[in-house]
Amino acid sequence: MDKEKLLILDGNSLMFRSFYALPELTNAEGIHTNAIYGFLSMLFKMKEEIKPDYIVCAFDKKAPTFRHKEYSEYKAGRKKMPPELSEQMPIIKEVLNKLAIDIFEIEGFEADDLIGTLSVFSEGKGIEVYIVTGDRDALQLATDNVKVIINKKGMTQTEVYDEKRMIEELGVTPKQFIDVKGLMGDTSDNIPGVPGVGEKTAYKLIKEYGSIENVLMNIENISGKKLKENLTNFSEQAIFSKKLATIITEVPIEIDMDSIRSKENFDIEGLRTLFIKLQFKSFLDKLPRGHEEEIQCNYKEIADVEELKKFYKLFKETIFVLFKIENETVYSKCNLKDIYIHCNNENFFIPVDKLMELNREKTIEILKDIMENLNIKKISHGVKSAYTALRKLGIELKGLASDTEIQAYLIDSSKGEYKLEDILEQYLFKSVKGEEIEDNIKKVILLEKLNDVFHEKIEELNMNELLYKVEQPLIEVLASMETLGFKVNREILNGLGEKFSLEIDELKRDIYELSQEEFNINSPKQLGKILFEKLDLPVVKKTKTGYSTNAEVLEKLLDKHPIIEKIMNYRQITKLYSTYVEGLKNVIDEDGKIHSSFNQTVTTTGRLSSTEPNLQNIPIKYEMGREIRKVFVPENEECVILSADYSQIELRVLAHIAGDENMINAFKHHSDIHTKTASEVFGVPIDQVTSLMRSRAKAVNFGIVYGISDFSLSQDIKVSKKEAKQYIDTYFERYPKVKEYLDNIIEKGKENSYVETILNRRRFIPEINSSNKIVKSFGERLAMNTPIQGSAADIIKMAMVNVYKKLNEKALKSSLILQVHDELILNVYKDELEQVKSMIKDEMENVVKLSVPLEVDINVGENWYGAK
Repeated sequence: MDKEKLLILDGNSLMFRSFYALPELTNAEGIHTNAIYGFLSMLFKMKEEIKPDYIVCAFDKKAPTFRHKEYSEYKAGRKKMPPELSEQMPIIKEVLNKLAIDIFEIEGFEADDLIGTLSVFSEGKGIEVYIVTGDRDALQLATDNVKVIINKKGMTQTEVYDEKRMIEELGVTPKQFIDVKGLMGDTSDNIPGVPGVGEKTAYKLIKEYGSIENVLMNIENISGKKLKENLTNFSEQAIFSKKLATIITEVPIEIDMDSIRSKENFDIEGLRTLFIKLQFKSFLDKLPRGHEEEIQCNYKEIADVEELKKFYKLFKETIFVLFKIENETVYSKCNLKDIYIHCNNENFFIPVDKLMELNREKTIEILKDIMENLNIKKISHGVKSAYTALRKLGIELKGLASDTEIQAYLIDSSKGEYKLEDILEQYLFKSVKGEEIEDNIKKVILLEKLNDVFHEKIEELNMNELLYKVEQPLIEVLASMETLGFKVNREILNGLGEKFSLEIDELKRDIYELSQEEFNINSPKQLGKILFEKLDLPVVKKTKTGYSTNAEVLEKLLDKHPIIEKIMNYRQITKLYSTYVEGLKNVIDEDGKIHSSFNQTVTTTGRLSSTEPNLQNIPIKYEMGREIRKVFVPENEECVILSADYSQIELRVLAHIAGDENMINAFKHHSDIHTKTASEVFGVPIDQVTSLMRSRAKAVNFGIVYGISDFSLSQDIKVSKKEAKQYIDTYFERYPKVKEYLDNIIEKGKENSYVETILNRRRFIPEINSSNKIVKSFGERLAMNTPIQGSAADIIKMAMVNVYKKLNEKALKSSLILQVHDELILNVYKDELEQVKSMIKDEMENVVKLSVPLEVDINVGENWYGAK
């Protein structure tokens, strides 16, 4: 019969080792988690490998032990536990409790003594013992039946010692290992040992004489005058050191093996909640799922249009609905496939594509009745693509009460992706991964509970206005923009392609002429050889593979050789050509338009992003990049493109949030803020501000918002670090409330591990409490900028919702087709132009009441380029 097995964990030792072995980890709330993560990785590995019948964990108590009482210098040199580790100790104990692992700790004794007592007691009962620790002191406990597992590099690499391996590898028995330590001492525990006796000598003496006592009885036979002298003078200290190093195996504790048997009776739901809070997704899969309550997923499959008509009458007040869409991101191929509905404890599966085959017209008619009925409130997840797919069928989705994807994003904006199965796992601890009909029915059933949880959370976070007045109505606006698309003139695009090709060829010839040979300009290796070996330019930076030729390096070499400017231009134009000429050609849809996807749940600041293609990222720094905008044209000859752009919205938000009178007055009097700042910083009258002064003041203005350092500012505006510091200092003297706001928001961020916008949009910043200076500094910059950038995002989103609403209310043909940061782009019918201009200005400038006026610049053109 196999022996029973006991796994003993050395709590403090393993937490220390994990903390220092793993990089800094924090959850969304800023709680440090690396030690807990390393500890649990090791624990789950040991459980799998050893399959123990019992598991216990021993911890040190804060109170002094008998060793401290006998020797006041015991462990005296040890550093205090870092706060980032101490905050993890109560959490690991909570995890162990939920894992039903007994914790042993007793005042007056160290964890080592408890481990020693447990191992001797268990071995006496015929149990095989495994001690897991990062501390080699435990090697003295090894026997044939007690294995000591020492953590090596990382947390899951280990070395296993029993008595046989100790003798083979170290040449001493486990008990003699105590004598070795008594002679050589231990700096980490501040055990003195014998001066002048190192590890090598200690092992040699114990191998020869067997124990400290025998060494001391044979001092005369030991060679080495100084060694003899030290052994004689410090003999008592050697004996005392041995005593300090000896692990006690008879601590007065009650041990009942039956009560600590690992019966897997742990708190699964509690562990799920905790692992989700700690963001330990990989550990969730290690939890058994047998205890989960099975979701009853009986459903009715709608077989024909008559059945659909009959069941539609059952849909009262609120339905939970999931739409299955094919090709969500390609407008021409985006189609509604299936609908799953949960209503009044009944579940329905509507195979839309099948019903359409049977009777397309009637199916659309009934779906229209359901989806456009304002009395039927709809709760769904990720509903934007459903708006688009339904619109293609001539159906408007109305009565959306909740989108759980948007709610999940507002509660925690750090994820970037909010798949329903992940959200159900995180908040309801339910795992529904598949895409079969039953899986989707389960998901739509769980949507009800998920919505309740989120409703409460949104209320608690004071985000009702943000959700119901901004983010949720915005879904329809974005779906409309995606559906409408932006018309592209292929002729202009092809012309630009030819123009860029000619420029690329000309630049190639110039580069080859200047380098006096042909080579692959796109190869950093070949380019490096040309610049730094053939042309002998100064090397700025080296990489593992050779010379660095990145943009930063080329910038520094700009005045060293004419080839550099040519290479920079070549790179810029080839990027424009591949990304925006060839790239745009590939994404023009069948209707001659580009239908970009607008993402509402990607950025942590609340800004929108655009993909396939990204129309927000067309480079406008150089004329050539701006020319790309010429290909974007109005719907037809009766229309123009209108651009409505917020003027300096982030600085206005800063003035409002900081409450700085000087800055507020500048905006109230419609002063040019950059000229005003230049006048303040350089101490000259406004009419004497030069364009260089203004451009430097502009860099300071925008830099302050992003927590710029004097070094970064000096690099940006090409001045000395000292001069840049002077600009920043003078700025803060002139705008003292801005400095006060930035200092306060950093403190607030540290205290809460998050910051908020004017509409209570929350961004967690765990980095702000990091012990790593670079990471912490990054966190501080995020804390300074997020409320400003996030509030600007709130404002532009509110403006989009209001403008869209007004266009519909007035039944105008003009429409909103694009948003780029602080700018709205509209396709406007010429006969509506003056009305739209007036309406846009009014809606955008009055969307929120700030202590400074919001100003909007409106421009109109025959294409997007002309409107800017």
